[in-house]
Amino acid sequence: MAAKLNEIILHNTLSNRVEPLAPIHPGEVRIYTCGPTVYSFAHIGNFRTFIFQDVLRRFFRLRGLRVLQVMNITDVDDRIIHNAAAASVPIREYTEKYVRAFLEDIDALHIEMPEELVRATDHIDDMVTLIEKLQAKGLTYSSDGSVYFRISKFPDYGKLSKIDVSGMQAGARVDVDQYEKDDARDFALWKSPKPGEHFWETRIGMGRPGWHIECSAMAMKYLGDTIDIHTGGVDLAFPHHENEIAQSESATGRPFVRMWLHSEHLIINGQKMSKSLGNFYTLRDLFAKGYKPSTIRFLLLSVPYRRQLNFTEDGLVQAKNSVERLRNFVARLKAEQFAAGSNPEIEKRIEKAEGEFDAGLADDVNTARALAAIFDLVRDVNAAMDRREFLQQNAPRTVAAMEKFDSVLALLVDDDDEKLRLLGIAPRKPQLPVSQIEGLIEERNAARRSRDFKRSDEIRQQLSDSGILLEDSKDGSVRWKYK
Repeated sequence: MAAKLNEIILHNTLSNRVEPLAPIHPGEVRIYTCGPTVYSFAHIGNFRTFIFQDVLRRFFRLRGLRVLQVMNITDVDDRIIHNAAAASVPIREYTEKYVRAFLEDIDALHIEMPEELVRATDHIDDMVTLIEKLQAKGLTYSSDGSVYFRISKFPDYGKLSKIDVSGMQAGARVDVDQYEKDDARDFALWKSPKPGEHFWETRIGMGRPGWHIECSAMAMKYLGDTIDIHTGGVDLAFPHHENEIAQSESATGRPFVRMWLHSEHLIINGQKMSKSLGNFYTLRDLFAKGYKPSTIRFLLLSVPYRRQLNFTEDGLVQAKNSVERLRNFVARLKAEQFAAGSNPEIEKRIEKAEGEFDAGLADDVNTARALAAIFDLVRDVNAAMDRREFLQQNAPRTVAAMEKFDSVLALLVDDDDEKLRLLGIAPRKPQLPVSQIEGLIEERNAARRSRDFKRSDEIRQQLSDSGILLEDSKDGSVRWKYK
């Protein structure tokens, strides 16, 4: 009997409460995701948000929902223009290597590609059209060739971030893409070029788009005037998402987004990540230190998205061990010989785990609860196998459950070395001599024959910690390879 599905509820930043998912188009969820600004390599805080979004879309698909996700790539902003000018290259050439690196990074972390990955510089005309709509409604003003949105014309400004703009000086404005926290001012929709800067010739003059207009134009082009879900890091709620709401709803007269989902900050050893503190990491920095993609993915998804995640060395070690425990469990299910028959208590235990897994993710993507359901099942089934209560026909059902869980978590496929090689990073070689490796394998075989699975698992872990992966075949032979 299949586990009962729970109603999916999500915390909406706009209302500051959990609400049931109710897609505009029955059976299909439309999601807009703020992607990277490609002035440099994305950092692990960015990937915490991207992995949350990946788990969310995978869970929707597990539930049988169609997903239409649009992710933008911001390939023009103040930093990009400055860096490209300093390097004396066109902005497209400057950003290309960072776009390519981002695609390689999300592939390494098993983050699914969105249905639409869109670049800002490919949608300049869409942005100009949106600005023209705002101009026609008298919501903008021009100054020195730039066009600004007048936030006093949007009475609901601040409804997402709860920013109080009542004391804002009329006409005060910001021209840079990076705002100070709580800095609510008229914002640039279109920026006139400074000497030597890249610009576009358009119907509204020479220049380039402001940061906020990019997402509104692309979101509405691909998803419609009102979309189901908009995701991003909590740092984007103000001013970026607040400004998106103001310009989008002013242009259409309709609600822009039904549900806003914001991922909390990632900190490093209890401190804010900062280059000045020496604790700023890109994904490739961690790979170079010997950490694997699956380890990083596990750690980044292990804490529910609305809780701050403290990223530590101990956490990485625990994540590595957790991934190996899951993979070892499935390897045991596939390799070990069990007595004929089926134990109905095991079937009930699997259904309970499936129900808890679903309940966890349906409850505002509570990944910690979902993972607890899996590891409780692993513990109970391992114990049943040790007691010889796990029977032959229980194995395929348990493997199927683990694969179902992994359709969301994406941790079981052991392709870490392959992913690293694609990035030009060589796997670390083991420290143990071959003779010692083979001796430990023989000791493990003897432990398994005597059904001392505790010792068998200890040896597997010892070899794993030394960079050795064991592969058990059904004929009883064991192969090993470097991780």
